[in-house]
Amino acid sequence: MQAVGLSKQVVSDGQPLHILSGLDLVVQPTESVAVLGASGSGKSTLLGLLAGLDLPSSGKVFLEGTDLFALDEEGRAELRGRLVGFVFQSFQLLPALSALENVMLPLELAGSGSARAEAAAIMERVGLSGRLNHYPRQLSGGEQQRVAIARAFASRPKLLLADEPTGNLDTATGGRIIDLLFELNREQGTTLILVTHDESLAERCARRLRLMEGALRPADDPR
Repeated sequence: MQAVGLSKQVVSDGQPLHILSGLDLVVQPTESVAVLGASGSGKSTLLGLLAGLDLPSSGKVFLEGTDLFALDEEGRAELRGRLVGFVFQSFQLLPALSALENVMLPLELAGSGSARAEAAAIMERVGLSGRLNHYPRQLSGGEQQRVAIARAFASRPKLLLADEPTGNLDTATGGRIIDLLFELNREQGTTLILVTHDESLAERCARRLRLMEGALRPADDPR
C-alpha cells in the first residue's frame, strides 16, 4: 500500500482547514503499522482515504499497484471488497442481522458459495460458536468487537485497517481483543494499519508513526 502527496482540506467556519498536507506513506506486505495522534489530528480521515471511502483534495493511494482514485465509486468499492478489511471502534455491525449473518456479508458480496460454513468457522476461531444466532443487541461490547474482527478477517483481506479498535472497551476486554487481532493477523499474513491514541497498543506493531500537523513522522521523532 502506498499513499503519495495525500492532502485533505475542508472548510470550517468559512476558513480552509488542512487535515492532511502532502502526506506520504509506504507500507510493505504483511507489515504492521500503528498511526498515533491526538483526537482530531486526522487519523480516521487518513484511514478513510486509504480505503477510498473518502476522496482526497489531492494525492494518490495505490492498492496492489492500482490507483484507487483513478477508479469510479463502483470500482473503488469492488477493489475494497477484494483487498480491504475494517475493524471500527464502534463495531459497525448491522443490527437486523445475526452475528453469523454479519460475518457472512462480505463473503456473500465476494460471491463465495460457502459463506455460511466459512463464517461459522471463523466465528468458532474467535470463540463465538455459541453466539451465531444472537443479534448485536444481545452481545456484550467485547463480543460485538469479536464479531467485527471475524467479519474483517473472513474474506482474508490483504490489508486490514483498524480504527481505535478498543476505544469502546474496558482495559481487560480490550487487551483480549488486541491479542486476538494480532493472532489472526499473524496467521493470515495481513498487512495491518492500526490507528490509536494508545501508546501501549502501538508498541505491538512493527512500526509506529505519529500524525501531527497533517504529516506523518516516526513516533519517537522529538519534534
